[in-house]
Amino acid sequence: MNRFLIFAGLLAFTLSAQAADLNTDKQKATSCAACHGATGISDYPAWPNLAEQKEQYLQIQLRAFRDGSRSNPIMNSMIKPLTDTDVENLAAYFANLIRH
Repeated sequence: MNRFLIFAGLLAFTLSAQAADLNTDKQKATSCAACHGATGISDYPAWPNLAEQKEQYLQIQLRAFRDGSRSNPIMNSMIKPLTDTDVENLAAYFANLIRH
């Protein structure tokens, strides 16, 4: 019984921490909305949808823009100041958005 309570407590803590990160990064993602849409669905054919993309794929792409190995003047400058944690959290945020 005690093991179950400990497990349940850890699970609740983990889920609330993840929710906090997603809420924080929703605010950071507002700068992405101009091109990629407020819901992660772009209105412009030249810019990709980010909603429901795979989290690891988004992390790889964001890091490539940040380190300059993928070149786009707008993305490179926007991503440059992000920390690894920011990249991970933004990727998680967009991966968890549901397309409508």
